[in-house]
Amino acid sequence: MSVLVEKTDFSLKLIGHYNEVKAQLETDSPALINNARKKAFQDFVLQGIPTFKNENYKYTNLQPLFFIDYSYNHIKEKSDVNLKEVFRCNVPQLDTHLVLNRNGWFCDNNNESNLPEGIIINSLRNIAKTNPELIQDFYAKIANTEEDPMVALNTAMATDGYVIYIPPNVQFDKAIQVINLMENNSDTFITQRNLIIADPGSKVSVLICDHTLNNNKYLGNSVTEVFAGENAQIDYYTIQNQHNNSATINSLFIKQERDSNVLTNTMTLHGGLIRNNLKVLLNGENCNSDILGMAFMDRKQHIDNFTQIIHAKPHCLSNQLYKNVLDDESTGVFSGRIHVVRDAQKTNAFQRNNNLLLTDQAKMNTKPQLIIDADDVKCSHGATVGQIDEEALFYIRSRGIAEKDARLMMMNAFAHEVIQEVKLEPLRDRIDELVDKRLRGEIARCHDCSYDCDC
Repeated sequence: MSVLVEKTDFSLKLIGHYNEVKAQLETDSPALINNARKKAFQDFVLQGIPTFKNENYKYTNLQPLFFIDYSYNHIKEKSDVNLKEVFRCNVPQLDTHLVLNRNGWFCDNNNESNLPEGIIINSLRNIAKTNPELIQDFYAKIANTEEDPMVALNTAMATDGYVIYIPPNVQFDKAIQVINLMENNSDTFITQRNLIIADPGSKVSVLICDHTLNNNKYLGNSVTEVFAGENAQIDYYTIQNQHNNSATINSLFIKQERDSNVLTNTMTLHGGLIRNNLKVLLNGENCNSDILGMAFMDRKQHIDNFTQIIHAKPHCLSNQLYKNVLDDESTGVFSGRIHVVRDAQKTNAFQRNNNLLLTDQAKMNTKPQLIIDADDVKCSHGATVGQIDEEALFYIRSRGIAEKDARLMMMNAFAHEVIQEVKLEPLRDRIDELVDKRLRGEIARCHDCSYDCDC
């Protein structure tokens, strides 16, 4: 069967499913969410599920994921499990405000009572019903459904997720920890839509933890839109720790206004297939954006980081650093694009991707790109793919260190450049520990779980 026929078959299956549940989605959802559905669905119909023929998905074919007959999460199901008992964050020194989502739905037992005045953390569905004016200027504004069919599919099928709102000049010192749990009795397709709004002068740290709670197959399609107002500061960390039966398409869109500072750090410890899309728009002068990521892959895992950084105004700075360690027959992708638009003078934009291959079977595809339409800029990009430096390894071993330990030391040092940028000290220490366990081949888990997920 040709790729084109496969594409048509799977896309038609999703189109047929949407038409079957469209009335239910529209009846159960508030107008604000429904208003974006029609165009999003039309954009998905035009594009279909991406294949290798889609340049942005050249090295990540999503078609095989859709061989599975998934159930869907259009209706919120009551869980018999107390999720706060099942999930216990294993970073006891980390003082966070905990938010739980199960299969894309905001959990009702999340508690807002201890939040500073004005801060809102609630269900997207609830906010769109009861307080739509809070998010109407933000929802589906920067997540372009014409550029990515999976974003279009998410917008067409969106039902719930979380909203985080920080009022002007409020600096929330306690990190907000969002736990996204996949847990169902059958193989499940999960759609989640999120929104983070930091008004001018505000400050917030958000920690996203993605986990699976049993061995069923999961396909998650998540979209998050983040808005940083003038002089706002957002630190956004993601820890991906899912089993090999899971697949995740995670799309993060960020818009920054004048003098804002945003840090994103995506740390992938485990997962079957993961595609991370990140698009940052520097929409005001003197913006600063630090974009970091690291991933550890083994077996047949596949991780693809696709980034787009758009410098739309002068005097902005962006720094990108992604590092990957690949073992066994794993495959990785990095595609990073920096676009400096006309008149965005005095731009500083830097990008680096370093990759370490531990076997001859591991494979890495990297594609750094610069598009510069202004003339007074400082921009650079580069990528490396290689194995452990044997001379450096010999030097360490000459100090009486065993070869296995010497290799671990070098791999830890390779990853540390990304880990050290984690500003939450207890989390940074715990990530160091988890990375060490991951490199030793031990199960990498940052929580205690009542399930036995060993795949």
